[in-house]
Amino acid sequence: MAKSLLVGAIGKAASAAANKMSLVMGVRKDIWFIKDELETMQAFLVAAEAMKGKDMVLKVWAKQVRDLSYNIEDCLGEFLVHVASASKLRKLMKLKDRHRIAMQIRDLKSRVEEVSSRNTRYKLIQKDQITRAIDERDSCMEDTRNQSASKIDEAELVGFSECKQKLIDHLHVHANNGPPRVVCVVGMGGLGKTTLTRKVYESMDNFSSCAWITISQSFIRLKFLKDMIEELVRGKESEKLLEEKVGRDQVEYLTTYLKEELLEKRYFVVLDDLWNIDDWEWITSTIFSSSNRIGSRIMVTTRDAGLAKKCTLGPSSTQLNYEHQPLETNDAINLLLRKTRKCEEDMTKDESMRKIVTKIVKKSGGLPLAILTIEGMLATKAIDQWKMIYDQIPLELDSDKNLEPMKRMVTLSYNHLPSHLKSCFLYLSLFPEDFEIKRRCLVERWIAEGFVITMGGLSAEDVGNSYFHELINRSMIQPIKLNLEGKVKSCRVHDIVRDVMISICRDESFACSIWNKSTGVAGDNFRHVAYEGSWCPNKGLDWSHVRSLTVFGERPMKPAPPLFSPDFRMLRVLDIHDALFEVTQKDINTIGSLRHLKYVNAQFSNIYKIPRSIGKLQGLQTLDIRDGHVASLPTEITKLQSLRSLRCS
Repeated sequence: MAKSLLVGAIGKAASAAANKMSLVMGVRKDIWFIKDELETMQAFLVAAEAMKGKDMVLKVWAKQVRDLSYNIEDCLGEFLVHVASASKLRKLMKLKDRHRIAMQIRDLKSRVEEVSSRNTRYKLIQKDQITRAIDERDSCMEDTRNQSASKIDEAELVGFSECKQKLIDHLHVHANNGPPRVVCVVGMGGLGKTTLTRKVYESMDNFSSCAWITISQSFIRLKFLKDMIEELVRGKESEKLLEEKVGRDQVEYLTTYLKEELLEKRYFVVLDDLWNIDDWEWITSTIFSSSNRIGSRIMVTTRDAGLAKKCTLGPSSTQLNYEHQPLETNDAINLLLRKTRKCEEDMTKDESMRKIVTKIVKKSGGLPLAILTIEGMLATKAIDQWKMIYDQIPLELDSDKNLEPMKRMVTLSYNHLPSHLKSCFLYLSLFPEDFEIKRRCLVERWIAEGFVITMGGLSAEDVGNSYFHELINRSMIQPIKLNLEGKVKSCRVHDIVRDVMISICRDESFACSIWNKSTGVAGDNFRHVAYEGSWCPNKGLDWSHVRSLTVFGERPMKPAPPLFSPDFRMLRVLDIHDALFEVTQKDINTIGSLRHLKYVNAQFSNIYKIPRSIGKLQGLQTLDIRDGHVASLPTEITKLQSLRSLRCS
């Protein structure tokens, strides 16, 4: 009897093991299915992004797809750590782990199929809607940009007269000989580039032909040519030209006409809000010619400093960049006071008013649009309510219509970022207001998070640095310090831009920044979390999905849950360099359980020895413990094949 029971038990165990093995063998096929399916769904998300504001069901569906993609990434990460990188012997020993992961992948596959079928069931997005949705988004963003420029213009801005004269001097408009001169006005959205350029344009009276053309993100050649002809030719003659040729050869006909028309004319053309160098190269190669030698001028406004440097008409033409600066503090204060119908005398009488006005101007960063946007919230409120409104700006971005223009201006720049830069940009929301972010540390964190895509034989550091400089060129972040070679060492995020970042991160469950006065967002599965001040653990947050944890401290605090506990099993980045709480030797002894850890930056004041379990962190790339008291490193540190940066004192 006992023998038969034993044989039966062995048979059941063997059968269970065989089932597990069979399940595991099918995992790779399921992985490829999930990857392929998600790539298709991500393509549909482009349309969803443009349309979700109009359709609540679609917005919910898009969130489900995004959350699912995060979960799949986590599961695939576990698969690589526990299965793909293990030896054959360890694979057999970890059959239980492999079975668990296989079950997760099967479950995710079912969820992918369900989410995908839900799109079909509710007819949320059809393929023919994608192009139309993106066009509608671009059109909406273009209207927002024009309305914002108009709002700034109506403000009768102070401090623009001197800028206008400098720009006219750059143009050298009275020289009626030489090749066309190109002048680019560069700066972030909301700075007033269009308003300033419009003031210069309206003062030009010594050119035979003038044209103001707004370049949209979805550049359409035929529309551009028609706008140029309507501006330069005008009247019945332009109508006749546009009706004369219709069909495939209309673009060729109109470009030939314009090139010949402008060749012998002294023209002044503004190309407002240029986004792509390809658009510029097509315009200049087909319409403008450097052989025009009678002092013609082309002005370009753009947010991209890198693009501005490429806007030339050839070696014989002159190209200059004019970097439009924010308003001086006094000009910004005067603008805010004037629009809220207050005066300097009011601030003299009320010290609390002076303090809050100073804070508001600082948050605006001297951006005219930001000042006018915030002013819309303050105009009807008593001065004693201004501080409360100021504190609520990040949260009000989603609901207050007065803040909509500013949010859309930043969102316009964000939407135009290539996909590989979007995560890098949003990641900056983790840092506190006015925090000086070091380029090297930021790039190392991007690499650890998997945001940096290497190509062409370049190192990850080189590619990451190129991402950093591209964000600066696009006016998304502000350079702060330069090294001796003139390269940017650190940057800062504009306060208003950061507020919009936080809003986007909240919508996409990407990052959660919990500061002293924040209560956190319970119930959301944020992948990146930052704390400042006291550690107030959010019970609604699923720590098992958190990929990066950053802590900034103003006073000592004790982390809960413990930093190196299994609760943080998916953690890739741990940055507690600026935290004030103490980590004990007992805490750090379990660091080996965080198998996904790739970046550690900490000052261990109470730690003198790094545990041997660190040898399990085969993915660790950066270990920075310079400011601590660690006296020795274990020999296991030499087994870390991915380690690219070790800093210790």
